[in-house]
Parts: sequence; C-alpha cells; structure tokens
Amino acid sequence: MSNEELQEWVEHISLESFGVPFRHQARFNARLSSTGGRYFMKSHHIEINPHQLAAFGRSEVEKIIKHELCHYHLHLRGMGYRHRDADFKAWLARVGGSRHCQTLPGRLERKPQPYRYKLVCVSCGQEYLRKRKMNPQRYRCGKCGSKLRLLALDGTP
Repeated sequence: MSNEELQEWVEHISLESFGVPFRHQARFNARLSSTGGRYFMKSHHIEINPHQLAAFGRSEVEKIIKHELCHYHLHLRGMGYRHRDADFKAWLARVGGSRHCQTLPGRLERKPQPYRYKLVCVSCGQEYLRKRKMNPQRYRCGKCGSKLRLLALDGTP
C-alpha cells in the first residue's frame, strides 16, 4: 500500500467514523518499531507503522488509524486527547479503535535489568536501588536531605 492509498483510507475512516474530514497528512513510517502509529500535535499529521499492516492486515491497522484519529479530532476540538482522558477513552470505545497495538512477530521482549547499585544515605540510612551507575554528588536523600553514597550490590564501592 502506498502513502497515497493510506491517505485516502484515513480520510474515508475519518468521514465514516467521526463525520469530520481529515485535512492533514497521513503516511507510513517503517522506522516505528514499538508503536502502531503516532499523532503529531504541532503539524496534526499521522504516521502508521507499515509492519503492522504486513503482519496483521487491514482490520488491525484500521483500529490503529481510529486510535490516532481520536487523538487528532479530540485535540483539534480542545477536548481530552491523551490516553488517560475520559474523552479519549469514550471516543475510542465508540468508534472501535484499539487501545494498544499488537506486538510484531519476531520482536524480542525486553528483559528486566537487575538492580546493580544501591544509594545509601549517610545520615538516616535510607536505601535507593538503581539499575544504572550514577553520580551521588548530584543528589540528596529524599527523606532527610543528607548526602548519598553509591555502593555496588556485589559489595564493592
């Protein structure tokens, strides 16, 4: 499917499901990897992941388009367009859009990183676990405001 065909499809879905024309640009972006599509608030353009179309077909991509069009139409009307807003959730349910896109086949799930470091308050002993090394001089204890000391969890400082 070409970008021109996608543009026509988005315009058709907008008129059919929302009763309002889509007046901006819709295009494919093959660099999207963890999302089905995205809406740009400044330009009001929409990008769709073409890998979703190849993997799951037109019906799944139509749900993604409806999701992005909910962002589009709600934002232009000054209503709640974010995922957590009641307006967005209600419109998404009404038009039959998907809340989340499916994971692409062959895509590896991220393994959770183990905690490797611990920040310890020199005053009250409050501990903060960290996965990455950081500079303790830039931070203070959230409990008492004292300095912190960084320790590796294997015991070495």
